[in-house]
Amino acid sequence: MLSFILMLILGCVAIAWLVTSPQRAQYRRRKVVSSPFPTRWRHILKKRFPYFLSMPADLQLQLKKHIQVFIHEKEFVGCEGIQINDEVKVTIAAQACLLLLNRQTGFYPQLKQILVYPSAFITENEQTDASGVVWYNRRVLSGESWENGKVILSWHDTLVGAAAPFDGNNVVIHEFAHQLDQESGSANGAPILATSKDYQQWSKVLSQEFEALKHCVATNTPSLFDNYGATNPAEFFAVVSEVFFEQSQSMAAQYPELYKQLSQFYRLDPINWH
Repeated sequence: MLSFILMLILGCVAIAWLVTSPQRAQYRRRKVVSSPFPTRWRHILKKRFPYFLSMPADLQLQLKKHIQVFIHEKEFVGCEGIQINDEVKVTIAAQACLLLLNRQTGFYPQLKQILVYPSAFITENEQTDASGVVWYNRRVLSGESWENGKVILSWHDTLVGAAAPFDGNNVVIHEFAHQLDQESGSANGAPILATSKDYQQWSKVLSQEFEALKHCVATNTPSLFDNYGATNPAEFFAVVSEVFFEQSQSMAAQYPELYKQLSQFYRLDPINWH
């Protein structure tokens, strides 16, 4: 009987822990953002992320609070000798949190670590084809998003992307768009939308533009979007997210329906920021 009572108590404690976990997270976050945004972080933002200066004042304030929470909750790991300091953390966090503005967010709840390499890194993946032959795929990457709670970034490419905020290429935006996509399971180009009825139009518009980009690649026709977006729907979503934030006017003019879908998803309208 005593063991049964003990198990019952432990079960109630576990349930209470799970039920109150979101509330405890919100409490911790409120406590974090109640502290002033450090002056040295403000200097880093202005130096390394000029995009910040083009944003409306209310979104600048919101972004700074998001940066505080992100840095508090995520672990940054330096690889191949790179030292993790405030400049690394703030530069990456600012670009990653750009995707979270105006949205109910768990701050990338599945993400635990950001691994930072000095420059492009090499990955090797073992694959088996239909005939059973095992082969190794060796790639040089500037970023990668994993479903097991990690994002890998090249610090060099992170700096380049941040310093050129209107060229439509940003590795941090790209990889963290994948993180949003992966919140619904495997990345497939369909992140969690506001309501279930939104998926029909999302699928229609993004599928149409994905096929159009594949046609551009096949016919060697220039496009606003990087050819890498034609790889699969997940990469297409990540690529168009880069362009949405960095070349919003061109995107709205050339692809108004696609821009509308992304604007509804991100709950932002950056066309008027620049």
